[in-house]
Amino acid sequence: MKRLVALATVAAVLVVAFALAQEHKTEGKQEAAKPDHVMFTGMELAWKDAPPALPPGAKMAVLEGDPAQPALFTMRIKVPAGYKVPPHWHPADEHVTVISGSLFMGLGEKFDEKGMKELPPGGFAMMVTGTRHFAMAKKESEIQVHAMGPWGINYVNPADDPRQTKMDK
Repeated sequence: MKRLVALATVAAVLVVAFALAQEHKTEGKQEAAKPDHVMFTGMELAWKDAPPALPPGAKMAVLEGDPAQPALFTMRIKVPAGYKVPPHWHPADEHVTVISGSLFMGLGEKFDEKGMKELPPGGFAMMVTGTRHFAMAKKESEIQVHAMGPWGINYVNPADDPRQTKMDK
């Protein structure tokens, strides 16, 4: 009987110690644990409407991280043919890789289709924080964006900001 009580006591102490360790490990954390790895096939991506900061028509899938948090993230963006993003800049360096279709990009504070460079599938662009640039897709296209969050887009001309347009209506 003494052995049974001793064994039960040891088991209870181990359960309490484990619970305290788990509580300490997650103390102060509001987010889910970061996965050790992430793997997707293109068919497994969860596409949603892109945030209202982008012109309507784009779809977005977050592959890893959270674009709203101050950490690295990767997302894919699908746009329809004829999609345009007016001159803008981002609060952190942005890396863009073309997955399908093509993306035409230009630098500057005025949208200038003649000065744009076409990036075909596999094409890559990197803009440092604050670089004024613009983009368009002549055909349906998919890009991948990798950057440090929180992600944001600031339009050179506030009238181009789709969020402003929605507030005015």
